[in-house]
Amino acid sequence: MSEQTPDPATEPDGGATTATAERDVLVDVRGVKVHFPIKRGIIFDRTVGHVYAVDGMDLQILRGETYGLVGESGCGKSTFGRALLQLEELTEGEVVFDGTDLASLKGEALRRRRHDMQMVFQDPLGSLDPRQTVEQLLLEGMKAHGLVKGQDAHERLVGLLQAVGLPKTALQKYPHEFSGGQRQRVGIARALSVDPKLIVADEPVSALDVSVQAQVVNLLEDLQEEFGLTYLVIAHDLAVVRHISDRVGVMYLGSLVEEADADDLYALPLHPYTRALMSAVPVPDPVVEDSREQILLAGDLPSPANPPSGCRFHTRCPWRQETRCDTERPELRTLQVEGATQSHRVACHWAEQIASGELQPHAVEIQVTDPTEGASDTGEEFFGPASVSEVG
Repeated sequence: MSEQTPDPATEPDGGATTATAERDVLVDVRGVKVHFPIKRGIIFDRTVGHVYAVDGMDLQILRGETYGLVGESGCGKSTFGRALLQLEELTEGEVVFDGTDLASLKGEALRRRRHDMQMVFQDPLGSLDPRQTVEQLLLEGMKAHGLVKGQDAHERLVGLLQAVGLPKTALQKYPHEFSGGQRQRVGIARALSVDPKLIVADEPVSALDVSVQAQVVNLLEDLQEEFGLTYLVIAHDLAVVRHISDRVGVMYLGSLVEEADADDLYALPLHPYTRALMSAVPVPDPVVEDSREQILLAGDLPSPANPPSGCRFHTRCPWRQETRCDTERPELRTLQVEGATQSHRVACHWAEQIASGELQPHAVEIQVTDPTEGASDTGEEFFGPASVSEVG
């Protein structure tokens, strides 16, 4: 895990710091939105709504660091990772990668740029072609980008397998002949085969056993040091994210609600949603576990097809106030809170008052959404999908 130096004071509006601008930013994401149209109709499809999968993401990833992105299922993490690599079309915003706006690249120009950006998928078996051997899987991308020829190809393949801890005999095997952890190593080797600068790892260990998870996480760290890689790690497991990440962003219903260095975020979570996530992580000490703050969120994650107005979290927030929360969407900003660093940003109107104890949590009344809300002008009922995965 690469070491990061502290950031000096940020601008009041939560923008990039002068020091951050001077540091080597590999990925600069500004105002990214990904909205999927929902269509209805028998003869002609009509757009009757949108799924707001990603709805205003702003973050920077520095060269050589690991940025962890966490949040519950359906919040848009995977969609954001795919949009960053231009696997999903942006509705709005820009992704500047190594000085180039990726949204401006089309066709062959984008294809040539893809060797700098690779992805490790959540399902290692589903992401590998079952009809190809490991050798064919690895050579496919290398040939597409003209990276190797002749005997050099075989030597490079053997080196890749050694880097991920697999024997050279694995080259002639098919994906079904490996265990889950070994298949994920093949997926990592495939991502490394084209010499990328950035790897987006979407839940890279969630489908693996605990012991194998540790091996893959340690492998990712070793490969980062060896090849100078930059990671965006998308995960549910807060322990894994803390172990591997330099900085962590917490995502809720399409946008960031908090961002900080990993140790700072876990030591001092400031957003109500982050505090609830941290309180759900068990502590292996019965005395501490019984005495620490427990925050149980009421209700379910709202549908991204019909997100709440104002603060997206206000329908479940124990610190919700009658003013601003329902109507005004908070910006990601730095706070004047004791113990918080200048790189710690939070999207909450009342974060300072919550941290000081001026505001106390209260019971949350579960809000039931009218299932007919959003019906089309013809009177047909429209039920928003519970997650992006339900959108065909």
